[in-house]
Amino acid sequence: MKDYSQRRACALVGIAPRVFRYQSSRPDDAGLRQRLRDLSSERRRFGYRRLHLLLKREGVAVNWKKLYRIYREERLTVRKRGGRKRALGTRAPMAIPQDPNQRWSLDFMSDTLVDGRRFRILCVIDDFSRECLATVVDNSISGERAARELDAIAERRGYPCMVVSDNGTELTANAMLAWQQNRNVEWHYIAPGKPMQNGLVESFNGRLRDECLNEHLFRSYRHARQIIEKWRIDYNLNRPHTSLDGLTPNEFATRSAMDHNVNRANL
Repeated sequence: MKDYSQRRACALVGIAPRVFRYQSSRPDDAGLRQRLRDLSSERRRFGYRRLHLLLKREGVAVNWKKLYRIYREERLTVRKRGGRKRALGTRAPMAIPQDPNQRWSLDFMSDTLVDGRRFRILCVIDDFSRECLATVVDNSISGERAARELDAIAERRGYPCMVVSDNGTELTANAMLAWQQNRNVEWHYIAPGKPMQNGLVESFNGRLRDECLNEHLFRSYRHARQIIEKWRIDYNLNRPHTSLDGLTPNEFATRSAMDHNVNRANL
């Protein structure tokens, strides 16, 4: 076997000697990659932007472009579940409340247990902080039950100025009409067939469906309540919300309350 100099060997294979001698100075990203894989397995429906926010909360300083590269290399891209209908025409932007309890939004969802029995979920959110105030799970939820659940929420935080909902039979029942009048709460019913007039709770429903309902099999009503309540708490306390500048709903509500107190003290 002939001995070749490094320069001669590089010339034979067609590369410059400096390319052969180059040693990468890129830092070892093994820890970052492992943590990104762990977070992605825990939050299977989170994309790289939301994972980037979670890493920042843990004190991991990494450029989002680098994170995106690693995210793609690790093949962690969230798979789309399929297309959806898109409304045509223009949409008027929905005014956002400026304080907690100015407006709550209500909507119903449904899912099934493993044995085929259906259950319903009453979702209640505060439109200001995006906090989920309740996810009531049962095989059926009447107008009387919905009124009791709203009273239970109000015992903790007071009654809202307005409630927004669709025209479902439970929400237009005599019990709900009486509740509105007795509690002196304004109620706004969206136009039939216009769910985006209640877009904030519709967005929440999409997250609940994508990140919780589609990720679990529910053995019983009790099991469904436990899983959905656990997700609700995590949504309020840990899940960064892009429309709140990366804050969680609880952090946003706390910061807003502190700012409000400071402003009152300065008056």
